[in-house]
Amino acid sequence: MLSSADIARHPGPLVVCTAYDFPFARVLERAGVDVILVGDSLANVVLGLDSTRGVGMAEMELFAAAVLRGAPHTHVTVDLPFGADATVESAVRNGHRLMEIGAASVKLEGCKPGAIQALVAAGIPVMGHLGVLPQTAKSFKKVGAAAPDRETLLREAREIRDAGVFAMVLENVDADTAREITLAVDVPTIGIGAGDATRGQVQVLHDVLGLADKSPPFAKAFADLGAAAETAVREYAEWVRKP
Repeated sequence: MLSSADIARHPGPLVVCTAYDFPFARVLERAGVDVILVGDSLANVVLGLDSTRGVGMAEMELFAAAVLRGAPHTHVTVDLPFGADATVESAVRNGHRLMEIGAASVKLEGCKPGAIQALVAAGIPVMGHLGVLPQTAKSFKKVGAAAPDRETLLREAREIRDAGVFAMVLENVDADTAREITLAVDVPTIGIGAGDATRGQVQVLHDVLGLADKSPPFAKAFADLGAAAETAVREYAEWVRKP
């Protein structure tokens, strides 16, 4: 298993993918991904909710525990859900809850250096997340192309780097800006819709497998398991109903 320190020094490319349950966590571990993210995107792709705000610590702990049982030899990072890091104290308290069930690290959205410093000081490795922030975003359009936005993202990347993150996700960030951030910080950047200059890539498993009804334009499907599953169930139904 890669530790957070191993990941911080990793030359890339890092392969990161989400998982939310035991069987798919086993698949990801057998396939050799470097990091499994138990994302609060489970609200959308597993629970059918409109927003990641629909899940809290109880859900994250439940799904994370299943993933950890399925991938005991892979670095598993778990999202701190909306509101879990509302204060420095709550961030540390909830970070400890995730570490106690076996998470290797937690992921925290936004530029919150105080919370990051406190988590790291408490022995909880933190992966950062900048760019489009699903927990609070009013728009999911690409960010960072305009000069003021680019400067803000560069400043935030340096701030969370200095606060102690071992890596950071850049979501739907302009590719040139993502490249500039990657060159400016000495921890791995992990892109999702941020071009190919980052030191790793992350995708939602359901997009990779073709299980999502609607995927973002930057997602890439490597299979069509949704259609295959529907065909299998139809064949099962026909087998049951045959005269």
